Amino acid sequence: MKIWIALMLAALAVGASAQSCSCQTLKWATCDGNPCECSVLVDNNMKQKLDCTTLIPKCFLMKAEMYRAKKGLSTRTIGGKPVETAFVDNDGIYDPDCENDGKFKAKQCNNTEECWCVNSAGARRTDKGDKNLKCEKLVETYWVRLQLKHKEVKGPVDASKLKTAIADAIQSRYNFSKNLVEEIQYDPEARLIVVDVKKAVGDRKADLSQMAYYMEKDVKVLPLFKDQVKFEPMVGTQKLEMENILVYYVDEEPPTFTMKHLSGGIIAVIVVVVLAVVAGLLVLFFTRRRQQKYNKAQQREMEPM
Repeated sequence: MKIWIALMLAALAVGASAQSCSCQTLKWATCDGNPCECSVLVDNNMKQKLDCTTLIPKCFLMKAEMYRAKKGLSTRTIGGKPVETAFVDNDGIYDPDCENDGKFKAKQCNNTEECWCVNSAGARRTDKGDKNLKCEKLVETYWVRLQLKHKEVKGPVDASKLKTAIADAIQSRYNFSKNLVEEIQYDPEARLIVVDVKKAVGDRKADLSQMAYYMEKDVKVLPLFKDQVKFEPMVGTQKLEMENILVYYVDEEPPTFTMKHLSGGIIAVIVVVVLAVVAGLLVLFFTRRRQQKYNKAQQREMEPM
């Protein structure tokens, strides 16, 4: 009888240990062992060890996402600039090269002959080049602007409580200092919320890209967390459910995009506008010449009179 009770207690202990061994900050992670160790697949038979006591670095998340996309597993669905140098990540997801600590390598090539430089958020900040492209350092993103749109709610939103609600939700959801939420702008008619999250230039402790990426997932598709709770700030008694998000990045140094960065459609529009201006100038030039000839001819006809 005592042996049976001992076996039951051992089984319960093992079950409790297995239940507690999980990664709350990444639902794709697999965990086992005592002490508990967690990892995620980033390539065939290649595991990336994770520290699940904090948010997972964005570079590791993107590698895991690319691997899952290649395997046909679920990953993702497909305001205004704060300053002139701000930009959005229009290139989408790629398979990045990461440092051992999860930071992006300054130069990315996505296993191709085409390379580009990225910022600390992994967003391209230069034109694309070949393998000889030089990326001297990883430029830090110190400011992100989160442009959110909430779904319709009953009654007006108390704008005076909005900043506190957003900041508290960011801190509790992402374990991110609410003191970095610098400013909130709100357009009630458009249901648009603009959140400026900013750290001091030179600060390398707070990682804005982690927080922004987790929030993008919460809003756009499904949360990366083991729990599937969405980012839904409480403003008084009102819960704001978000339906759209756009992230702008502002780096410590301006990006170096050139005309090559423009899409074919934008270039075509520019060409059409330039041609229209040139055509207008030519019409004006020939009209004036005709007018001058007419005036001279009129003067000759009047001389005999």
